[in-house]
Amino acid sequence: MKCFHFSNDEKRDETMTTKSTPVQSSASTSTGRDVRRFESGFDSQNVSDISTESLGRTPLRSPSQKPNNLRVFTLSELKTATKGFSHLLMIGEGGFGCVYRGRITSTDDPRTKIDVAIKQLGKRGLQGHKEWVTEVNVLGVVEHPNLVKLVGYCAEDDERGIQRLLIYEYMRNKSVEDHLSLKSSRPLSWSMRLKIALDAACGLAYLHEQMDFQIIFRDFKSSNILLDDQWNAKLSDFGLAREGPSEGSTHVSTAIVGTLGYAAPEYIQTGRLTTKNDVWSYGVFLYELITGRRPLDRNRPRSEQNLLEWVRPYLADIKKFELILDPRLEGKYDLKTAMKLAAVANRCLLRQARARPKMSEVLEKVKFILEGKELGSPQPPINSSDPKDLFEEAERKESNSKGRILISKIAENCLSIWRAWSPKLVRVT
Repeated sequence: MKCFHFSNDEKRDETMTTKSTPVQSSASTSTGRDVRRFESGFDSQNVSDISTESLGRTPLRSPSQKPNNLRVFTLSELKTATKGFSHLLMIGEGGFGCVYRGRITSTDDPRTKIDVAIKQLGKRGLQGHKEWVTEVNVLGVVEHPNLVKLVGYCAEDDERGIQRLLIYEYMRNKSVEDHLSLKSSRPLSWSMRLKIALDAACGLAYLHEQMDFQIIFRDFKSSNILLDDQWNAKLSDFGLAREGPSEGSTHVSTAIVGTLGYAAPEYIQTGRLTTKNDVWSYGVFLYELITGRRPLDRNRPRSEQNLLEWVRPYLADIKKFELILDPRLEGKYDLKTAMKLAAVANRCLLRQARARPKMSEVLEKVKFILEGKELGSPQPPINSSDPKDLFEEAERKESNSKGRILISKIAENCLSIWRAWSPKLVRVT
C-alpha cells in the first residue's frame, strides 16, 4: 500500500507549534476589549503574527451571528464552586493551566447542584489568551451531542490581574487516550471502540459540513476525545480550532500547531490547513482504536515507534492483519469489521489530500460498518469516591490547609478520574 507518508519532522517531539515571540502576561491582559467582543466570532489570525500592541484591536471574523447562551461567572462564584481552587479538587494540569472539578447551581433548578470542569488559564501570556478566546467563540455558538458543552466563562480582574476561566460539562470517564493506555486497568471493549469511532466522526462531520460556517479542529487526537457517564464520546479542547477558508479559497495559511503523529504531512510541510487535515487525523485515530497503540511511542523498539509505519506490512494479508489488533481485547472482536474499519482509515490516510473523503462520507462508511452490529451496553463507570464525599473532604481540609499543599488519597482519586487538556505544546523552530 502507498497510502502512508510522513515527513522527517515526525522524529521531533510529539507536540509542536511554531515559534513566536514571548509575551509577558501583563502585556497580553492589558485590555478588556477582547473579553467583551468574543461573541462575534473567533480570531483566525496566527498567534505568532500578533504583537502585544495589536492585541486590543485584532479584528475577529464572525463564524456565525448565532447568539450564545453561555453563563458569565464571577471569580467569587468559581472560588466557591472549587472550595477556593482546592488542590484536592484539581483533576488535571496542562499547557493551558489547571483543571478543577467544581459544583455550581443549575440554571434549571436553583436547588440542584451540578458537577462541572473548570479550566483556569495559567500565566502563558498571549498564546493562552488566544486559545481561551477561540474556545469561547467556537463552543459558544456550536451545539452537538458529540462536542463537549461549554457552560460558561469568567473574565475578571483581581489582585493577580485578569483571570480567565472556562466552565465545561463534567466528563466522568476521562479521555479515550486514558483507556487505550497500557496503564488502564479496563481497556475499552471492541463494541465501545466502534461506538467511539462513530461518535468522533459525527462530531467532525458537524464541524466541517453541517453549519453555515466551517470549523477545522486542527488538533484531533485521542486525548481530546472525552467520555461522559454514559460513555458517549465528545470532542473537546478547541483552543487551536480555525475557521475554514472563505468562499473561493482552497485553504487557510496558518502557523503549524498540533500534535505530531496526528498532523497531516502536507500541513506539516506547507502550513496550508483544510478539513482534509482533520480527516487524516481521524484515520490515524482509527488505527489507534484498532491496535491500542499511540501514533508515536518512543518506548517501543525503533521499528514499532511510528504506528502507521508499523501496521503497513500487516494490511494486505488477513492472517497477518490479526497480529496488529490490540492484544488486550483477548480475541473479543470481529475481524471482518476491523478490516473494514482499517479500509476506511486507509482512505483517510491517502497522501494526496484531495483524494481523501469528506468527513460526511467517512461517517456514512462507519455507519455502514456498524449496521446490524450489536454494540452492547455501555461499560459501567469507573470506580471512584462519591462526588459529595470529595467536596465534603475538600471543605474540611481547606480550613486547616493554609500555606500547605495537601497530598492525599482523595487527591489521587481525583487525578485518576479525568486528565483532560493535559498535552503540552512544545515550541520548535
